Amino acid sequence: MIEKFISSGDKLELKSTVRVILPDGTEGVKTYKSSVNNILDDGRLEFVMPMEQTKLVLLPIDGEYDVCFFSHSGVYRADVRIIERRKVDGIYVFVVELISNLHRYQRREYYRFNCVIDMAIKEMTRQEIDAYIQGMVYLVPDREMIRGVIVDISGGGARFVSRQKFYEDSYILMKFKLNVMERDRLFLLAAKVIYSNEIENRENEYENRVKFEFIDTTTREEIIKYIFDEERKNRKNGKGR
Repeated sequence: MIEKFISSGDKLELKSTVRVILPDGTEGVKTYKSSVNNILDDGRLEFVMPMEQTKLVLLPIDGEYDVCFFSHSGVYRADVRIIERRKVDGIYVFVVELISNLHRYQRREYYRFNCVIDMAIKEMTRQEIDAYIQGMVYLVPDREMIRGVIVDISGGGARFVSRQKFYEDSYILMKFKLNVMERDRLFLLAAKVIYSNEIENRENEYENRVKFEFIDTTTREEIIKYIFDEERKNRKNGKGR
């Protein structure tokens, strides 16, 4: 039955149900990235053993985790318990059993997809923000925008690299294209800057993280659709492992 929603190769995130001391000394919940290796006949699942800094992470037997599956049909969540670790066809995996029902996860916009997408950016004035909120959006000439590269994107925001630092809590206008449903779609989105700092050892290059603001449901769903389509292409081409 689970095969209707989850497939081998689907990416996933595991979150410990127990708070731990993180590397920065703060207390929090540890998250691991993995993928589904196989779905067994009895409904149990094989997950690829996660890695940190090229080392396998041996998650404990009987450990319980909150899992978020990123499948072709949406994002799903379930609680699982690890019951076995083993090696299958040269791949280190652990076997889990579901200890809760699988249910659709409504916060799909928070899955970040790694990418390289050219973009143009412009800082927004208060008047431009007000106009945007009222739906009076116009195409800004490229000469008034600076260049940047999106390095990960979600339905909720993006991370990009630019040669300009932005003030936190300021608003920017982002222009970029995504291939949605086999068509190039131009996006012109307002975003709030939540982080902007120079990249270590890369002079005058800045990493920026933004949250999309005033975005309608249709536009958000188009971005999510793009992400799932690209993930599916990567798995088909053997890049999803």
